Amino acid sequence: MEQEFQQQSKRAAKVFSTFIDLLDRGIVRTVEKKNGEWIVNAWVKQGILLGFRLGKLRSIPGSTPFSYFDKDTYPLKKLSTKNNIRVVPGGSAVRKGAYIAPSVIIMPPAYVNVGAYVSGNTMIDSHALVGSCAFIGERVHLSAASQIGGVLEPIGSLPVIVEDDVMIGGNCGIYEGALIKRRAVIGTGVILNSSTPVYDLVNETIIRKNQHGSIVIPENAVVVAGSRAIDTPYAKKLGLSLYTPMIVKYRDEKTDAKTALEESLR
Repeated sequence: MEQEFQQQSKRAAKVFSTFIDLLDRGIVRTVEKKNGEWIVNAWVKQGILLGFRLGKLRSIPGSTPFSYFDKDTYPLKKLSTKNNIRVVPGGSAVRKGAYIAPSVIIMPPAYVNVGAYVSGNTMIDSHALVGSCAFIGERVHLSAASQIGGVLEPIGSLPVIVEDDVMIGGNCGIYEGALIKRRAVIGTGVILNSSTPVYDLVNETIIRKNQHGSIVIPENAVVVAGSRAIDTPYAKKLGLSLYTPMIVKYRDEKTDAKTALEESLR
């Protein structure tokens, strides 16, 4: 019985090694767009979770003068100048199993977790996080201290998706499978999750989570942090309000000029 278990473990480790290599190269993805809809590949998430079960806690080689310990199935991603990725010195880390496309810029310190997919010409600014399985499109700017949450479980849940040409402002938090459609601008300090509705002041509508449990920000929307009054007598007495994100406009030439400033850094 023990011998059979060892053989099965070796086979599983071999299959996982092939899987994590394909994930690392971007051949396998957690999410894909099919017929205009984002589809989650649940089996990819299952493969990532399997890696944690198969791995053993080891010291991470080359981490001196600091000491780091993690599952040996998820070492640091190996990068070189052949990848054509700018990783500016200062303490950033990319985990194996995260795909980083050529021409991406990573400012220090930043962290990209396993299963993430970062498309070309994107900038990941200082203190930014790209969580596990998150998808980041082309020409996206993740400003300083922005947090793109990760979603490994539940297996079938969509991760956070940021489409092409999106601007994420500083200190933003994008969580719980939020979908930011192309060319949207998320203003400084905006928090987006599935439980907080977004008020569209232009179209006079309220955007709530969809049947997949995701909040969807429309194309070209400009979202800022706002508040709305609480109607209870006690809240009215104290002048209390709740945080809420608001769409105050849709992207125009003036907005494009502001977001184009980052091109001088590339």
